[in-house]
Amino acid sequence: MVEPNNNNHHHHQVEIAAMETEVHRVAPPPRRSTLNKLKRRLKETFFPDDPLRQFSGQTCKVKLVLASQYIFPILEWGPRYNLKLLKSDIVSGLTIASLAIPQGISYAKLANLPPIVGLYSSFVPPLIYAVLGSSRDLAVGPVSIASLIMGSMLRQEVSPSKDPILFLQLAFSSTFFAGLFQSSLGFLRLGFIIDFLSKATLIGFMAGAAIIVSLQQLKSLLGIKNFTKKMGIVPVLSSVFHNTDEWSWQTILMGFCFLLFLLFTRHISMRKPKLFWISAGAPLLSVILSTLLVFAFKAQNHGISVIGKLQEGLNPPSWNMLHFHDNYLGLVMKTGLVTGIISLTEGIAVGRTFAALKNYQVDGNKEMIAIGVMNIVGSSTSCYITTGAFSRSAVNHNAGCKTAVSNIIMAVTVMVTLLFLMPLFQYTPNVVLGAIIVTAVIGLIDIPAACQIWKIDKFDFVVMLCAFLGVLFISVQEGLAIAVGISIFKILMQVTRPKTVMMGNIPGTDIYRDLHHYKDAAAVPGFVILGIEAPINFVNTTYLKERITRWIDDSESENDGAKKKSGLLKFVILDLSAVSAIDTSGVSFFKDLRMALEKKNLELILVNPIGEVIEKLQQGDEAKELARPDAMFLTVGEAVTTLLSTIKTHSSAYV
Repeated sequence: MVEPNNNNHHHHQVEIAAMETEVHRVAPPPRRSTLNKLKRRLKETFFPDDPLRQFSGQTCKVKLVLASQYIFPILEWGPRYNLKLLKSDIVSGLTIASLAIPQGISYAKLANLPPIVGLYSSFVPPLIYAVLGSSRDLAVGPVSIASLIMGSMLRQEVSPSKDPILFLQLAFSSTFFAGLFQSSLGFLRLGFIIDFLSKATLIGFMAGAAIIVSLQQLKSLLGIKNFTKKMGIVPVLSSVFHNTDEWSWQTILMGFCFLLFLLFTRHISMRKPKLFWISAGAPLLSVILSTLLVFAFKAQNHGISVIGKLQEGLNPPSWNMLHFHDNYLGLVMKTGLVTGIISLTEGIAVGRTFAALKNYQVDGNKEMIAIGVMNIVGSSTSCYITTGAFSRSAVNHNAGCKTAVSNIIMAVTVMVTLLFLMPLFQYTPNVVLGAIIVTAVIGLIDIPAACQIWKIDKFDFVVMLCAFLGVLFISVQEGLAIAVGISIFKILMQVTRPKTVMMGNIPGTDIYRDLHHYKDAAAVPGFVILGIEAPINFVNTTYLKERITRWIDDSESENDGAKKKSGLLKFVILDLSAVSAIDTSGVSFFKDLRMALEKKNLELILVNPIGEVIEKLQQGDEAKELARPDAMFLTVGEAVTTLLSTIKTHSSAYV
């Protein structure tokens, strides 16, 4: 505690007493029924954006139109669509299609699925999102992290090489459960659940997953056939160096050249955003060039593995492949839950990022419903988990997209590819797909953001580090679980150990602030003034009682000094301005504290409690001692001035 200047105690006390302050009575809140309180609490919890306000005062016909536009956002902007917007959307749609086709094939292989499934997933989901989504910039399709998680979680129990049909069934089933979970969050207005994935957690998780994804591509980049199925960095590197006899110099040479080319084009586009089309078209150009090289030199006969023949035609129905049997039900539900949360978090974060750049609003709950329905429909049309990818959406944004029609253009381009161009991918080498994946995920490693977290909050940096190291050395899902667990622990610590501060008066004013923060502030003799900066409930009342008792004991020890002047400390003032709520344990805490202070001949004074706190104190205090007019004030300044005047009056009467 900051020690007050003893020489100025008397002068400071006189100065405070001399200040004429009008005392304002603390008014109780207006009475409301329990039903009204419940309705208000539910509205604030589940409908903070008040989506129904637009229907107020409208006719039935207008309400029907507004409801249709709310469910299907395309009906809102569709009537205003024109040729100028279409030109921009065609350019951006074709641009992201050139990126989506090679990425779709690559990410499907990352999930241990047939390459064609990646293209299927770039056709149907974008069409669904264009109708239901509220973001103009989000480019929908498979993403690297969700693909990695799905592949690794399913592969723990089913081998994609030994039982590919069952593996495919489980992938579609997991996608169904992911979509069901995502849309349920939107319908039930429970989007706040994904907020438990903090920015620090996501940065660490994404960076760790990006490294794991990149290391997994060493199988393709080096031409290794017998590669580990584990995801940790140690088994992956061990597998790489224990199979040096399988390294293929032809594969390494081709992979190294195309990887350098892709990284170089990415660097150009980062330095000059107007040249975004260079990095956007580079993956497709790499696929075309590498396919021509393999075909011309028969490289598949010289150690370079190729994709092989791909099935032509549009997405076949897959609802008959959804697998809900008892043996694997737990696996697909768990995989769907994890991939659903990750893909939902990424999609909403990306959508909000670009919405902020263009100054429009993205409805989080509508996005959850759109992404969820997209995956439910996708699971029935041979698609696996999809969401809005940052790299693809960035290209879409830079290409000048105006509406979600860019997703439709991309889907039509993929459709043409599925119908007519599949034979051209037969000789595409796997090594180029590996290089495309490495180039795509390297952007997920955000070192400047990590440095900023270190500067702002060291505990958040620890959370980020745990996510990063957990993903690297344990597994993707365990690393994420550890980081979320530590984040929740941080929240629990903040709730169970709320901050309390000793407050003092800033000379010449009636302002009271933290003594440790404001060095000019001085403690007021005879008073212990404390600020509590958290809700008071059953998890922190014991701590608060112990902490306040210690503040009082310290103050009494300092005030007594060598002569032990008894009775110097008279009042304990609690500033409740930052206490947003209390429960029954909180009411008991105040009652117990008042009785404990009475035994020490001290009086408890409450300052600026909010309406809910006043109401519960009045209802829980039968003796009516806590909410007495002379024990409750609107500001600390009014409380100190009034109580000092009372002391002075009593002293004069005694004399």
